[in-house]
Order: sequence, then C-alpha cells, then structure tokens
Amino acid sequence: MLFEFSLNTPAEAMVNITTEVRHAIKESGVNEGICVVYCPHTTAGITINENADPDVVKDMLLGLNKTFPDLPEFRHAEGNSAAHLKSTCVGAEKSIIISKGKPVLGTWQGIYFCEFDGPRTRKFYVKILG
Repeated sequence: MLFEFSLNTPAEAMVNITTEVRHAIKESGVNEGICVVYCPHTTAGITINENADPDVVKDMLLGLNKTFPDLPEFRHAEGNSAAHLKSTCVGAEKSIIISKGKPVLGTWQGIYFCEFDGPRTRKFYVKILG
C-alpha cells in the first residue's frame, strides 16, 4: 500500500513526519512488515534522529551547513549545489521495521523530512509491505 503526503517547508528544516508514518502504518492494517519512507526530491531527504530535544535538529542543520557550505566555485546554474550535497549525504529513503502494527523506533527516535532548498511544497511517500 502506498501513501502520499504533501508538506510546505521553510528555507531549511527538519520536519518531524513520524505521526504521518504511524498513521500510514495503522491505515494499512499491516502488523508485521516493512515501511519505506521515500523523498522524490534531489534537494531534500529522509532521516531518523532524536526527537526529544529540538536542539538536536538545530545542531544537525548547523553541522550539515558547516560540512557543505555554499561555495562560489560551485557551477550548478540554480545555485543550490550545497543542497544537493546535503541531500546525498542524508539520503532519499529510510526503511523501518513494522512490528505489532507500529514502527520499530528507539525511545528518542523520530522520522524527519529534511529540507535543504525551500521554501517549497514537497511530497514524500510511505510504502507499506507486509
């Protein structure tokens, strides 16, 4: 079963989409299986990280910006090469185990849509297999 979600993002953010993923799993009725969360964009991505302390998200974005600064030597005409690098580093999808009808996540883990080139209207997909 495939679910499509849409969200409006700011210029740069990590948006917690755990609730949407949980909803898709519940709606699917699958109790044991796999959930794939996929981002079809080249300047955004999906990650799993801590969701208890909002400063972790700020630190993640700060670290990515320091690791992949916007350099004047970049040649890409759209001027968003750093966003492409961040997206490649984070990745376009994550697979999550489903057990007892719920995603298997650690106590402090959440699923995030990572925006590196907003603001935009973005999509992400949740595919449930089981």
